Amino acid sequence: MNDHLPPVDTTLAVATRTLAADGVVCLTLRRPDGGVLPAWTPGAHIDVLLNTEDGENGDLIRQYSLCGHPAERGTWQIAVLREPQGRGGSAHVHDHLREGATVRVRGPRNNFPLRPARRHLFVAGGVGITPILPMVEAAEAAGADWRLLYGGRTRTSMAFLDRLAPHGNRVLVRPQDEYGLLDLAAHLGVPEEGTLVHACGPEPLLRAVQEQCADWPPGTLGIERFAPVQTPEPGATEAFELELARSGLTLTVPADRSVLDVVEEAGVAVDFSCREGTCGTCETDVLDGRPDHRDSLLTEDERAAGDTMLICVSRARGPRLVLDL
Repeated sequence: MNDHLPPVDTTLAVATRTLAADGVVCLTLRRPDGGVLPAWTPGAHIDVLLNTEDGENGDLIRQYSLCGHPAERGTWQIAVLREPQGRGGSAHVHDHLREGATVRVRGPRNNFPLRPARRHLFVAGGVGITPILPMVEAAEAAGADWRLLYGGRTRTSMAFLDRLAPHGNRVLVRPQDEYGLLDLAAHLGVPEEGTLVHACGPEPLLRAVQEQCADWPPGTLGIERFAPVQTPEPGATEAFELELARSGLTLTVPADRSVLDVVEEAGVAVDFSCREGTCGTCETDVLDGRPDHRDSLLTEDERAAGDTMLICVSRARGPRLVLDL
């Protein structure tokens, strides 16, 4: 899944700021010199590095999906929901990133790509529409058969309804206060060859989509999460030996520290962002040993292969692990 491309780190300016829905602000970002931005594909996200002024939260790094048009190389667009119970990132965006403000970003990176298929079924919940929006437009441009089921608390809380309107009955807009819970069974139907399912939204919705797709062929479902999956029993946490093949170092990962912590302390440069196992920035190739996957990103096939891991949360199933670092 990891493309292993070095992240592009740059400072962008907020060109425009609009209200996309109740509690959702949409920012258009551009280079201060008006230059071209790196190319991206539907499903991609960027890291936004937020320097809090009061210093209470330190530097915050948050991932936001790109929701503009990939062909527009001069700007990037993100939409951010204010999370009252969040950890400060969305509040900082809403309160401080006004037009003309600058912000440091890193990326883009895509862990949620739109794979070619004859038919696509999209499911979006709330601000989960952000990565899905460019996907449906790409599917339309490719001439694929596609349908989108889009839910939210209320119609006024659902962003980009105007941009979806031209697609007519391909899009089912289903606010919960009008329709109740999303009818996933009716939308997804029975497994069909050549069909892929793509979903983004709050965790209860994603769990329901996973359950509905349990009997579909492996690899059918693609999911983008905003937060790590809560695992009730992550498994035993023990110390293990860590060998960094390219650096020629052998380290010990204690029971109470992550691989990422130990690698950083040893002075080995490694890309990271969320530290929660959701963004994929720290994904690293495994050369020997068995990873104990504790992330919320890798597919079951990728976990079974065991040749890559997210070092911010995952550990070793055994006494030794060799990484391509």
